[in-house]
Amino acid sequence: MPYLVHTAHAQFVGFLVGAIGWILTMVAIGLVQWRIWVVSDLTFINSGQAWVGIWRTCFYTHVLVTSEYEVMYCQKIRLSDTFTPSEIAAAQPMMLLALILGLFGNSSVIYGLRNIYFGLDKQKPIILAFSIGGGLLILAGVSSFIPLFWNLNSVATNQTINFPDNFYMPPAPVEQYVGPGIAIGIFASILVVVSGVVFLSYKFPEGLRTKVEPSCLEEGHSGLGETGMTLSLRSTPTGSQDIKSCYGMDNPAFQSEQNT
Repeated sequence: MPYLVHTAHAQFVGFLVGAIGWILTMVAIGLVQWRIWVVSDLTFINSGQAWVGIWRTCFYTHVLVTSEYEVMYCQKIRLSDTFTPSEIAAAQPMMLLALILGLFGNSSVIYGLRNIYFGLDKQKPIILAFSIGGGLLILAGVSSFIPLFWNLNSVATNQTINFPDNFYMPPAPVEQYVGPGIAIGIFASILVVVSGVVFLSYKFPEGLRTKVEPSCLEEGHSGLGETGMTLSLRSTPTGSQDIKSCYGMDNPAFQSEQNT
């Protein structure tokens, strides 16, 4: 296979960018600080701030668990809960979907890069692997963009959540602002989409599209005789043309000098 490493430098960087974006997406999913609520009632939320994520809410308190140490009190937010707002209900499956799509997308581009760097396959599998991987990465970025911007809009418009009593959360915050979970998630989505675009933009070099064919000797058009000096040729109607294509054309100037 032709040497292709020099044609895939951008794709190698794109793979690193996509891998970092995928890891940051996983970090964003696990963070609880998607929305920061500022509350005025410090009876239970002693720090005055509560964190609302897509899986749970948390805040620091020294009332609910112990009066000696300040601890974090958390309650899970489930998809089946009636109070779960639409933006959080959509974020739970869509962020997981983005994580899965990113995993398969990165796996596909790894296969394509492996073929390029080790020369293990032909043109078609490389283009196919990059196209599938790039498409999956773009889908992963879009799948995470939607819930991230939806929750961002909820923060910007100061949307409320009617939490149950056991959450010890007020129905509405005094104010709320964007937490690191949304910020990291948006940054990760941008990286993943950029990575996908890089792989979709890969073009197989025009000069290397044709595979290098074996020589006429390797194909059996000619071979060595028993003495190692005699060359036997297969008799075909186009035998003379085949010989010329394998060994080049006669030089007329050289022939004229020989005849003289």
